[in-house]
Amino acid sequence: MKKNQIKVEGNKRRSCIQNIQRILHGQLLFVLTFLAVILGFIIGFGIREARPSADFIQWIGMPGDLFMRSLKMMIVPLIVTSVIHRRVNVAHNEKVMVNKIEPQDIFADLLRNIIPDNLVEATFRKTQTQFKPEIVWIEQKNIGNSSNTTADKKQTLEMVKTVGKSDGPNILGLILACMFIGIAAGKFKEKAKIFIDFFAISAEIVLQILLWFIWLTPVGVASLTAASLAGANDITETFISLGYFVLTVTLGIFFSQAILLPLIYFAFTRKNPYKHILSIKRAWLIGFSFGSSALAMPDLLHACENVNKIDKRITRFVIPLCCSSNADGSALFISAASMFIAKFSGYTLTFGNVLIIGILTTFSTLSLPAMPSASMVAVVMVLSAINIPVHEVSMLFAVEWFLDRLRTGANVESHFICAAITDHFCRRKYRLKEEDVIIYPESEMELIVN
Repeated sequence: MKKNQIKVEGNKRRSCIQNIQRILHGQLLFVLTFLAVILGFIIGFGIREARPSADFIQWIGMPGDLFMRSLKMMIVPLIVTSVIHRRVNVAHNEKVMVNKIEPQDIFADLLRNIIPDNLVEATFRKTQTQFKPEIVWIEQKNIGNSSNTTADKKQTLEMVKTVGKSDGPNILGLILACMFIGIAAGKFKEKAKIFIDFFAISAEIVLQILLWFIWLTPVGVASLTAASLAGANDITETFISLGYFVLTVTLGIFFSQAILLPLIYFAFTRKNPYKHILSIKRAWLIGFSFGSSALAMPDLLHACENVNKIDKRITRFVIPLCCSSNADGSALFISAASMFIAKFSGYTLTFGNVLIIGILTTFSTLSLPAMPSASMVAVVMVLSAINIPVHEVSMLFAVEWFLDRLRTGANVESHFICAAITDHFCRRKYRLKEEDVIIYPESEMELIVN
């Protein structure tokens, strides 16, 4: 008994130390990024008064440009390794063809890219309808005074539709192909263990490299913020647009937490949603404070099992699964941020673009890295998929400290809703009664960290 008690106490101390390290690790990056935003504003406004040349602004923004390029470099490895492990711009500067493309062409390109004809090529090129000028001969009839008519051939220049390629990774095609590979590998079970382990460790390696790059965020943010402010024509308009974006995301997340999720809960359980949602207020505050739903997991488990009497067999499966693959708040932010940056950069989004943003946002939240500001990586991925420059993403870091915590709170609430609805249906199917529910004592909650 003493050995077991010592082991439990040791696990508790180790868990506490890991929690403290994780909190300090996340908060340090937040503080450095926040200071970098302030530094970028100071440098940007200071340089702006001197009316710098375009070349000077380019070199000021060079560290930020390299930071964005490093994130884009890891997009394909992140998608391939994560999706398999979990199973789950105009080319050639022909700007004229953008005006010629019809909605049906965009939808056709979407279908072609979902099923790529070359998996290797999909890592750096994608299918896109193009219009190229070609000289064609047309027959022109000349009618004279007599009954005789003559026909002449005349040269003319017409835009001919062709199926071509454009630069940039085919994200949709890679996701679907890797999902099929992962599902097929799962069918072989033990025989495919080496294959799955390879992609599992590869995913960890890619995430580690991404984490190194993420720690360069303060440098990149300061550089890009300074360059954006120094070269901006209308700073007032920029801040107004950013304010509207923050307001849009805030209202969207508020609507999701206060109305949509409670309605879903009531529709399935026929219970008062607000009474049960208020029971997770401490877990919500922890998620909001530290920007991590994983750190809120012990308190969320306590609220689910001890307050709401949800079976621990359900919570211990659903809550960790949701923490790794269910991010409602993050999905709302990624889609809104992608459309905001596209609009701010002067791009007009078509129905096909919006559809691609929605699909990519859904898949990206399923394999979102468990690291600070991971949603920003997803925003870069989505913008790259629709050929929109990612440099303006630096503006979002100015408000990331607030929106990151806001969407984390929404994620925590959605985790609870998933667990509660699952418990409701399991009770009906297996006819579980209150006395059949298994819960853990409060003392054991501290051991649940990951």
